[in-house]
Amino acid sequence: MLYEQIAMNKRRTGYVMAGFGALVLAVGAALGDLFWGSWQSGCLGAAIVTVVYMAIMIGNSTNVVMSMNHAREIRDEQQAPQLWHLIEDMALVGQVPMPRVFIIDDASPNAFATGNNPEHSAVAVTTGLLERLNREELEGVIGHEVSHIRNYDIRLQTIALALSAAIGFLVNFASNWFWWGGGRRRDDDDDSAGNIIGIVVSIFLVLLAPLAASIAQMALSRNREYLADAASVELTRNPQGLISALEKIDDSQPMQAADPNSAALYISDPFKQKRKMADLFATHPPIADRIARLQKM
Repeated sequence: MLYEQIAMNKRRTGYVMAGFGALVLAVGAALGDLFWGSWQSGCLGAAIVTVVYMAIMIGNSTNVVMSMNHAREIRDEQQAPQLWHLIEDMALVGQVPMPRVFIIDDASPNAFATGNNPEHSAVAVTTGLLERLNREELEGVIGHEVSHIRNYDIRLQTIALALSAAIGFLVNFASNWFWWGGGRRRDDDDDSAGNIIGIVVSIFLVLLAPLAASIAQMALSRNREYLADAASVELTRNPQGLISALEKIDDSQPMQAADPNSAALYISDPFKQKRKMADLFATHPPIADRIARLQKM
């Protein structure tokens, strides 16, 4: 059951990332058709913008994310011995290098992992997590975060963030271009019904792209949370520890220190937002669903 769930979530993640990449190229094609009459040029431009954004994000992700969430680094095990040793033990079991350790001063229990790869990773936990959870529960949470590192989820989320930022840049570029009267000039022959439909479709695609990117990023986050839960059980051999931890995390107040742009990184939604529409816009799967899956392992 455990390995089947891991394989299923990996496939779903592949589908979401493929859709994400197709969305970027579709936006580029729409812009190319609108402004230069060449969808190929638009795709090339979108690809270049995406590569630049990914290079920037991958090169600075850890320090930027930790700064955004007001996290302070623990550089010595004497500063937080239990946390340090738990992360060290889980990293050893998960066969990844020891991540950098951070603590966020916030009473709400939560945690996240970030970085470019296992060699340049970091784990952050809140003071509330350290105060409310026992060792068994902390082990389940740390196993979850180390699983994100081991599965390269941290890089995947960084790439997803870069793709979203690239789409945002392209849409803003289109808005400014239209504002200043840009757009390719069309001959009389271009006023056919087919060309008009193409223009309308391109405009709608550009307008809806940010929403679609947000939905894709949230879907990616939800799939990876299920996978990390399953992988944590693989590391700890103790589903009850993570189940109990998720129950305590769910029964808590929203975080004050969390940055909204980093919400998808946390083990649970730091803002405790109630969602509708089948959780389409949720950054995390419902805690009850996660616990139900863990109970079947």
